[in-house]
Amino acid sequence: MNEILDWILDTVQAVDPIARTLLAGLGMLLETSVLIGLVVPGDTIVIVASTAVGGVGEYFALTVTVIIGALIGESIGFALGRWFGPHIHRSWVGRKIGDENWARAERYLDRRGGPAVFISRFLPVLHSLIPLTVGMSSMRYRKFMAWTIPACVIWAFSYVTVGWLAAGSYRELSRELHWAGYLFVGVIALFLAAAWGVKKLLVRSEAKHMTAADAPTAAPSDGSPEALDDGEGPDAAASDPSNLDANR
Repeated sequence: MNEILDWILDTVQAVDPIARTLLAGLGMLLETSVLIGLVVPGDTIVIVASTAVGGVGEYFALTVTVIIGALIGESIGFALGRWFGPHIHRSWVGRKIGDENWARAERYLDRRGGPAVFISRFLPVLHSLIPLTVGMSSMRYRKFMAWTIPACVIWAFSYVTVGWLAAGSYRELSRELHWAGYLFVGVIALFLAAAWGVKKLLVRSEAKHMTAADAPTAAPSDGSPEALDDGEGPDAAASDPSNLDANR
């Protein structure tokens, strides 16, 4: 096991650090802008790149690049949704995604507003659809950024940190323990399992905001939001960090 992992990690580390960092940023950009994330998950790209991090400088360089790449991709997705959203929806790719997934994204955004943008960063499928869906909605770009920036920061630091620490610990332990490779695989598998579990819990807790339902004639007794005139949801407006700038 150690020999195989040594070969894999050495191969990744042999790539020029600048090129490796830029490729990770490019992968994140493509994930959220042109739906490539539905095929090649960004977490795979980032974890692989993070295993080759050689120090604190490379760690922060990779993390910041991943954040910037994700935000550029989110911005491109927003712009594509605003300018070409209906055409993308009706395209071959849009049909492959399925009308139900598009409808779930639209309902989620309508009912949750800004929090849907934040939470969707951690949800399968929706993390690639929400930027396009926001672009097709009446939500302002400033509000979109106010919610997606903290989500991208949390996501990037989580994945880069785990990959870096797991690979660094393996390199230290592999000199003395022949089963260090299994420990490395176990740590990565445990993290991915935990991430999967969190996603499942989020999907379950947010499912009521994504499923189709008859429009209520009055405010529900459980406090679920009705749509605002701008289609962004009152609970989102109440907790929207961008509202701090509203009176400036």
